[in-house]
Amino acid sequence: MAIQFNEFLKEEMTIHEIQSAMEKGTITSKELVMYYLYRIAKFDQDGPRYNSVLEINPDAIFIAEALDHERKTKGVRSPLHGIPVLLKDNIATKDFMHTSAGTLALENYLAPKDAFLVEKLRKAGAVILGKTNMTELANGMSSAMWAGYSSRGGQVLNPYGDLFVGGSSSGSAVAVAANFTVLSVGTETDASILSPAIQNSIVGIKPTVGLISRSGIIPFTYSQDTAGPMARTVTDVALLLGAMVGVDEEDAATYKSEGRIEQDYSRFLDADGLNGARIGVFRNASNDFLNSGEYDENLYEKVIQVIKDEGAVVEEVDIPSFHREWSWGVNLYELKHSLNNFLSQLPSTIPVHSIQELIEYNKMNKDKALKYGQDKLEERAVLPNTLRDRDYLLSKLEDLYFSQNEGIDFALEKYNLDAILFSSYINSTISAKAGYPSIAVPAGYMQNGKPFGVTFAGTAYSEGQLIKFAYAFEQATNYRKSPNIEQVK
Repeated sequence: MAIQFNEFLKEEMTIHEIQSAMEKGTITSKELVMYYLYRIAKFDQDGPRYNSVLEINPDAIFIAEALDHERKTKGVRSPLHGIPVLLKDNIATKDFMHTSAGTLALENYLAPKDAFLVEKLRKAGAVILGKTNMTELANGMSSAMWAGYSSRGGQVLNPYGDLFVGGSSSGSAVAVAANFTVLSVGTETDASILSPAIQNSIVGIKPTVGLISRSGIIPFTYSQDTAGPMARTVTDVALLLGAMVGVDEEDAATYKSEGRIEQDYSRFLDADGLNGARIGVFRNASNDFLNSGEYDENLYEKVIQVIKDEGAVVEEVDIPSFHREWSWGVNLYELKHSLNNFLSQLPSTIPVHSIQELIEYNKMNKDKALKYGQDKLEERAVLPNTLRDRDYLLSKLEDLYFSQNEGIDFALEKYNLDAILFSSYINSTISAKAGYPSIAVPAGYMQNGKPFGVTFAGTAYSEGQLIKFAYAFEQATNYRKSPNIEQVK
């Protein structure tokens, strides 16, 4: 007998639509959770098998029932009350779910406490629905590994077709795109939110490093790591962002956020937000990017025209450091140091406590763990486990100087800009090294059906401005189309 769902449940409901229906009593959080579990079972774990969800929270229905009861007896906590959220598998939860970053070695690891952002989400009334698949160790495992693959979870697929699925938060992006959840949380070191957001035609924000606490997230770098919201609309990512931000005494990166945090980023949702804005347009992409299949000149020019039509002043910009040969010393040394520190604190029941032990564990389980090898791990294993190395220190200083002083800030100040527009996510490295925010938004589809998107980028703590510009663009175009997730892969 087929499961019958509430007739008021429909695909791709927004937070506002859900809250309105819940207030009217036409749907409940429990019904919503069951609806998404059904879709995950039918399309993610069966049928086309998009493989975006790695684990389900066995308490999700109970949590939803409690929040439904609380709505009736005490009222609503926030716009996220009763709203399902999926978390990337490197974000810790103190429940029955594991936190493994996609590795077999950590498949039985139960975190001793919630990540700071998870605490915030629970307090806001969100339902933590489960964990999403990801590129193993956030692409720190193997240079041959496909994006969206992990030894624990297998390969994530793109619901728009046989296409690139994007960076390491691919599971979080696909789960949103295919309507297996309302919201998801990804993490980014470089392109890990922006890339899968664009590849899967959703909205993703890579915030200023320090706006969202890193506490409770399996680390890959100290300098660049951040979590960020992913959703189908700018409104929904703005609401999710506001629920996760905060100063955390356990994360020094958040201290500078004191007094600079917005508790409600939805106040920036202005359909006329581009009118009078000064937007820099970056066209000086490399030939490699222009010929990569990620760029569509006609679609990018249409985006620029829309921005002009919406009243923005557009300036062609040059960024002196954009095409420099960036050093990867920060990523190399900080992954060794941060991941080793994390592994060393794991309980004795976990089989690995250092990168070297992780390498040996993978070798002993090579049939399952080493489909693509582990050359990136092995490269880091031979580095000194200290952050005093000359190459590391110079790389860190150069990254900041050339990404900020001679990069994003230089262009913003020289041309008197509010933000810079980039095609796809080509700004990911310079923005990541600066620790600056970006928002990716759908901008059409190429002739082969591949999603195309653009990124608005700015200086530190300019999330509100970027949300305003992205929202105005989204409302003027409504480019996003739902994928046909029942297609045979």
